[in-house]
Amino acid sequence: MGFRRKKVVPFRTAGELDAMAAAGAIVGATLVAVRAAAKPGVSTLELDRLAEQTIRDAGAVPSFLGYHGFTGSICSSVNDRVVHGIPSSEDVLAEGDLVSIDCGAILDGWHGDSAWTFGVGEISAADADLSEATRLSMDAGIAAMLPGNRLTDVSHAIEQGTLAAQRTHGRAYGIVDGYGGHGIGREMHMDPFLANEGAPGKGPQLVVGSVLAIEPMLTLGTTDTKILADDWTVVTVDGSRAAHWEHTVAVTEDGPRILTVRPE
Repeated sequence: MGFRRKKVVPFRTAGELDAMAAAGAIVGATLVAVRAAAKPGVSTLELDRLAEQTIRDAGAVPSFLGYHGFTGSICSSVNDRVVHGIPSSEDVLAEGDLVSIDCGAILDGWHGDSAWTFGVGEISAADADLSEATRLSMDAGIAAMLPGNRLTDVSHAIEQGTLAAQRTHGRAYGIVDGYGGHGIGREMHMDPFLANEGAPGKGPQLVVGSVLAIEPMLTLGTTDTKILADDWTVVTVDGSRAAHWEHTVAVTEDGPRILTVRPE
């Protein structure tokens, strides 16, 4: 008599998680360097070159560069751009811009993937709230990375984090439709897809060593997006500002482990 094997989110050994954390530390350091350089008058292409140099100096390779033809080492998404913005010399930062930087690195065959939204100089209260709400949603998802939970328990936690932020801030946020997190390991994007909202208790089970990239994307308006003519850049259809936060996270016996830690 055969037994059906329980479906689980792909998992790694302790040593493999350490290897992923080494890749993730490079991503974290790169994001910190890019944020420090993101001043008015600086182009996103300059930020991209800094990111690539930082990654390569650490002995790693940019995950994004050349991925399905992508031309950057980071995705630089400014203001109404949600994700997948292509770095450009013509895309020059200005005071008050809201910038989302997504970055990935490969070290010894293992991937790290993380994103961070921040302001250039002084930003509006609404933009600051939006970024904080997205971070809090991510944090809620991270907290649900526990053995025995199911995939959509994480999705539900992210959604609840967004709803809690709405109540705290007294404003509505749009949960971007059709985009979300993913499995990650020796490939950057792996199954399963992780939605940023939904009912709990469904999908494969989390076990010790399971790894997901958790990445909520929120807007100050619509949940709908469109892709620009470059076939990459995703923007809000109503022009509202967007934010994107992401960490690569593992399930452990001692609780969630962030594998893309940023230096203080």
